[in-house]
Amino acid sequence: MRFDESSRLDTSQIDDLRRGGGGGRGGGGRGGGLGGRVAVGGGGISIVALILFFIVSQLGGGTGALPPGLDGSGLGGVEEGQAADTSELAANCRTGADAARSLDCEAVAVINSLDAYWSDTFARAGVTYRPPRTNFFRGSVRTNGCGGATSDVGPFYCPADQEVYIDLTFYSELESRFGAEGGPFARSYVLAHEYGHHVQNLLGTSSRVRGNETGPTSGSVRLELQADCYAGVWGRNATQTPGPSGRPLITEITQADVDAALDTAARIGDDYIQSHLGGGRVDESQFSHGSSAQREKWFTTGFTTGEPARCDTFARGVDLG
Repeated sequence: MRFDESSRLDTSQIDDLRRGGGGGRGGGGRGGGLGGRVAVGGGGISIVALILFFIVSQLGGGTGALPPGLDGSGLGGVEEGQAADTSELAANCRTGADAARSLDCEAVAVINSLDAYWSDTFARAGVTYRPPRTNFFRGSVRTNGCGGATSDVGPFYCPADQEVYIDLTFYSELESRFGAEGGPFARSYVLAHEYGHHVQNLLGTSSRVRGNETGPTSGSVRLELQADCYAGVWGRNATQTPGPSGRPLITEITQADVDAALDTAARIGDDYIQSHLGGGRVDESQFSHGSSAQREKWFTTGFTTGEPARCDTFARGVDLG
């Protein structure tokens, strides 16, 4: 994936909470338990939490309900007092050339492109798009609507405050723990998926799924696969989406980039996690994100068509894969 090195970057939609080692969000969060559905790490709970859940359920005869601490009820109690300071990020991330050399600035460029694409798409449909704020944190964070969380939760979207939260060290975990190929477009897929959850929230799709329902055709799986599809749709249109300078920030996405994103999608499929990290037995009744094949299929659907309308995983009779 290549960036237009002369294009301008805009950090105005990002809050950097990492000064002083990370920690809670300043400003008196409304935390203390989840305020709505939290979609994280490509799904309703984090990748790390999924591993623990499957180990508990398979080795301990679990009931399928999320253990305490993995359903959001144990996410409170994270230290507060760390206010956002984006001055250093703004000083370092000025152009596409910075995005090519810095992980922080790469994320800024992708966020700029995502906001531009979805803003234009909503406008053409006659709907108002409200961009989410994206929070960079390290270690732990207290949200304004979904309580507190640590980095173990992975990247997540909080529908109650309509913001995205990510510890950028998650990318290295994907490569080291899961063996993902990595690379800039694979990393972009992670952010684009969380933006997909924001789109679902704005359109009211998220409200169609309640509780922790699981299974290969459950509402939870449909929601996650749709977010994967939306990520692919953005990817297809990214090289034609103008950034802050009025021209596309992303100038090239190769087949190798797409393959790397698909590799990441496959490694966070429910069956892959269960078979490789959860005891070896695949239990479809516990699927909450979709299988590797499903996730690859729906990202590919979005990337191939470039049309959000093709991402209706809730349609009657739709083949989820």
